[in-house]
Amino acid sequence: MRSTPPAEMFPVNTPAASQVFTTVLSQGPLPRLEVARRVGLSPAAVTKAVRPLIEAGYLVEGVDEEARPALGRPANLVRVDGGRALFIGVKVTGGEVIGVLTDLCCRIRAARHLPLTDRDPKAVLAGIAEVVQQLLAEADEATTAVLGLGIAVSGDVDRSEGTVRYSPFLEWRDVPLAELASMTTGLPVTVDNDVRALTVAEQWFGAGVGLSDFAVVTVGAGIGCGLVVHGRVVAGAHGVAGEIGHVTVDPSGPLCHCGNRGCVEAIAGEAAILRQVREATGARLPDAAAALALARKGVAGARDVYARAGEAIGRGIATVANLLGPERVIISGEGLAAYDLFAEQIRDAFVAAAFGSAAQCDVRTHPLPFDEWARGAAATAIQSFISPDTSR
Repeated sequence: MRSTPPAEMFPVNTPAASQVFTTVLSQGPLPRLEVARRVGLSPAAVTKAVRPLIEAGYLVEGVDEEARPALGRPANLVRVDGGRALFIGVKVTGGEVIGVLTDLCCRIRAARHLPLTDRDPKAVLAGIAEVVQQLLAEADEATTAVLGLGIAVSGDVDRSEGTVRYSPFLEWRDVPLAELASMTTGLPVTVDNDVRALTVAEQWFGAGVGLSDFAVVTVGAGIGCGLVVHGRVVAGAHGVAGEIGHVTVDPSGPLCHCGNRGCVEAIAGEAAILRQVREATGARLPDAAAALALARKGVAGARDVYARAGEAIGRGIATVANLLGPERVIISGEGLAAYDLFAEQIRDAFVAAAFGSAAQCDVRTHPLPFDEWARGAAATAIQSFISPDTSR
């Protein structure tokens, strides 16, 4: 692993300045007066906040030639210089390490995939180190410093401690991943739950930009949910807020790996769907893709399984809408490959179970490849760099 320079400090030491920068980062470029309006500060306070950021090269100000008005004086716009810093994001799955190199605006510049044959923490750490080394080599060509590494892992993750408390897919318990990865790579490391990391990316750079309350529901090997409440990603007192995969929707339903019956994940998770299609059809199916193909052929038993999965997901989303009243719910994850088989059931179950005006919630899909999950990890690294107290 190459040697890394001393960690650079972001030139912001007040909440107001951090808010100004993140607003420009996610919603810019913007005139200073518009920044002031959006963050609720005076123009003088915004000018004070942007000055050190411009001096340090994180913000630039100038006329947007493409948006130049036909008449009148063009407004100077403040924007983030994405090339000022680079970040690495890594998503760890049960069988692969996916890494991306992004700029400060979380635009992917390079991506690397490395198969995992061993889920032991030492083996996974070696895989992370190899991917990071490859991406650092890409950064060397850009001659811009990499200022942070984000790692996204499924399961119960304590971001403030950098510890993976429990990851069922990796079969990990109490792994101090941030400390180990930082020692290995020499980079500041942020470790977070993969769905929360994806939610940060959606909040700052995706379908959640400008929304104060929304949720991201992921469908795939598990059923996850990231929550943004009053502009902040919520982890909860114990780090497991948003676990709609373990909301019971059928008390007499199948046994879940968590020990309860009828959880959303026990009905609509990838392994659950595969098991149920095998039971319903008697077919020897090797994987979820084969189950999906069978359902697409119109085999009744297989299609019924996907219909039940859609109903469970819809009821789970309705629970989120009833409890928190988000403006939008974004459905993502690799399970969206089957969306045509259960979209109607998701919508019908959601409308039936949502209470009152909660049914007005904007439910939309946003398919994302696994590179985007790694981008979510990079977003958490960017977030930690800009606001070091984010995880507290």
